[in-house]
Amino acid sequence: MRLMSNEILIDSYFKALNLKLEEEFLELLLAEIRRRKINLEYYNGEVQVS
Repeated sequence: MRLMSNEILIDSYFKALNLKLEEEFLELLLAEIRRRKINLEYYNGEVQVS
């Protein structure tokens, strides 16, 4: 996970939410987001990496 940029991590999290992927995967992404102290409220609805 450390090689993944913050932008890709956040985009992956929101895409996983939209696709309703497994809860364990979402928790893994969320744990890394928390470890990096990223504010999801700032990015919510704004991230669109193609």
